[in-house]
Amino acid sequence: MKETGGREMARHRKAAYRKRYQNRFSMFLVTLVVVLILILVQMGSMELQQKIDNKTAEASALDEQIGAEEQRKVEIERFGKEVQTKGYIENVAREKLGLVYEDEILFKQED
Repeated sequence: MKETGGREMARHRKAAYRKRYQNRFSMFLVTLVVVLILILVQMGSMELQQKIDNKTAEASALDEQIGAEEQRKVEIERFGKEVQTKGYIENVAREKLGLVYEDEILFKQED
């Protein structure tokens, strides 16, 4: 009877050892899965941060371009007003077209 009881206890100890081993292995697998998920989330986060940085730089470049275009718009508006003045029209007529008023005397310099 002692042998039977000893065998029972040995089987019980083996079963308890297996159970503990399985529990540890299960905990290891769960921990491994959690760590892998954390790594994947961190990698995704780094990729998203890089995209955010790229878009921020792109937005800054576009803001600078908008500023330059607004300055150009102001210059074009100023030039448009200048072109409509009588003095500008007379100047272009004299220099580019060679026109003069009827009562003006022209002196040409010999080369």
